[in-house]
Amino acid sequence: MSENIKGLKRNYYCGELREANIGEEVTLMGWVAKERNLGSIVFVDLRDRTGISQIVFDDTVDAELFKKAEKLRSEFVIAIVGAVRERSSINEKIPTGKIEILAKELRILSESEVPPIYIKDDDNVAENMRLKYRTLDLRKPFMQNNLMVRSKFYKVTRDFFYNEGFMEIETPMLSKPTPEGARDYLVPSRVNEGKFYALPQSPQLLKQLLMVSGMDKYFQITKCFRDEDLRANRQPEFTQIDLEMSFVDIEDVIEVNERFLKYAFKEILNVDIDLPIQRMKYSEAMDRFGVDKPDLRFELELVDVTEIVKDSGFKVFESASVKGSSIRGINIKNGASFYSRKAVGKLEDFVKTYGAKGLAWIKITDEGINSPIAKFLSEDVINGIIKEMRGELGDLLVFVADKNNIVYDSLGNLRNHIAKDMDLISKDDYKLLWITEFPLFEYDEDEGRYVAKHHPFTSPMKEDLEYLETQPEIVRAKAYDIVINGDEMGGGSIRINNPAIQNRMFKALGFSEEEAEEKFGFLLEAFKYGAPPHGGLAYGLDRLIMLFTDSENIRDVIAFPKTQSATDLLTGAPVELSEEQLEEVHIKVIE
Repeated sequence: MSENIKGLKRNYYCGELREANIGEEVTLMGWVAKERNLGSIVFVDLRDRTGISQIVFDDTVDAELFKKAEKLRSEFVIAIVGAVRERSSINEKIPTGKIEILAKELRILSESEVPPIYIKDDDNVAENMRLKYRTLDLRKPFMQNNLMVRSKFYKVTRDFFYNEGFMEIETPMLSKPTPEGARDYLVPSRVNEGKFYALPQSPQLLKQLLMVSGMDKYFQITKCFRDEDLRANRQPEFTQIDLEMSFVDIEDVIEVNERFLKYAFKEILNVDIDLPIQRMKYSEAMDRFGVDKPDLRFELELVDVTEIVKDSGFKVFESASVKGSSIRGINIKNGASFYSRKAVGKLEDFVKTYGAKGLAWIKITDEGINSPIAKFLSEDVINGIIKEMRGELGDLLVFVADKNNIVYDSLGNLRNHIAKDMDLISKDDYKLLWITEFPLFEYDEDEGRYVAKHHPFTSPMKEDLEYLETQPEIVRAKAYDIVINGDEMGGGSIRINNPAIQNRMFKALGFSEEEAEEKFGFLLEAFKYGAPPHGGLAYGLDRLIMLFTDSENIRDVIAFPKTQSATDLLTGAPVELSEEQLEEVHIKVIE
């Protein structure tokens, strides 16, 4: 039968006690992590979020208490009172390993059935089981540490931005559906029949309106929602650090955010980040790394060999030597011996998932050149390729020949894949990078039109304004992303604050005046009454916590996440509704 804690007051957490506490009488409360009955002594590892203390129940000291302790099982919730003493067998693996508590009182506050999963970090249980029994999973030390880091990061963020004069302002969760981008989560209105709210994908327009309202500097830590296919680092609901500033240009936004990142890395990881952070134009990032979020912790840069092979007579290369296509390669240093013929085949399968038709390769070995394409190329061409790619004995040169977007996508991702394969990445290394001068537009082949690369409110670079209607593909944006170790951690831009330019932007995106007014009339109306130059940035907070905790899965840094199919295994959401509930919000479900 459960007891209560009346008359007891916890005076220490389980992980706090040290040798300096020897001789003290302490009261601890927590969960039984492990119990060991040695006949006349019962040892109990008592756990809370701070760690573990070893509790001793001795039959020769208190026989009744010992009998009670024999009933303890894993995950019982208990309170104990006892004296701290030196531990006879030291455990160097835990901070409390030099002391133990000889119990003189025990209260069983709650009993537990046998847990369906082990409460330990290396349990290797299936993720679905972890999510179904999330309350048990959250008792694991690494999960509690992740959430403590997350909590500390909230404080660090607020401390920094409050100190910089930012106001924390909440924007609404019920907003207007967006005309572009990923799918909205829709919320039916009971009061306004047949009408819907949307959960925000970001507070973009509202934070711009706050700048028009004269708030000057705004930030919030906010939930955002996107109804899209999920990956390891995506969730249908996620958390952003969102900020906006008035009377600024690119340099102002970047400068304050560099200082924020330096402060956060020092406070969370005790790592010193050098400022200023390196910058790279979008075009350079694509040419050198194939992606707009390059990992700079290793080399493996892309090399363009189009000019060398375009007249080689090899049809695969010649067909990719036209405008908009290219032949590019990566020199995998010492890759000739690391990758067998079969392993190279797996690399080919990998690039095919990104649209590439195949992967050409050349091994430079003691016996000479080993390559299935060597018979199609002259010795001069092969030597030209090796020279251009700085090939040496033992290297493996790999190539993709295709449209530029396929070449970039396949080799950019292959580069990361190879680095993991060959263990080229140091986890204690942090490489930060600003990517700048993004294209303002990208062409959507499915829709047959240009769409905004970031969003329709991003300002074009002044020198490119004249091409907005005539050559939209060359217009650059006043946009910037912060990339850390190959992951985009945040992105932002200077916004359009001129109604005429905003209308030109809408027109370039294919919106009629009527559509623009219907979708964004409230923004255009506000701009009529004086909109300051403004810009901002939003961080993916969940991704930052993954970085700071060295987690590979976003679900390990969120207390109650969803699965990759956007379901909640703990609560069972989403669920079907009764006819009465659907009728209340004027909805019929079509089977």
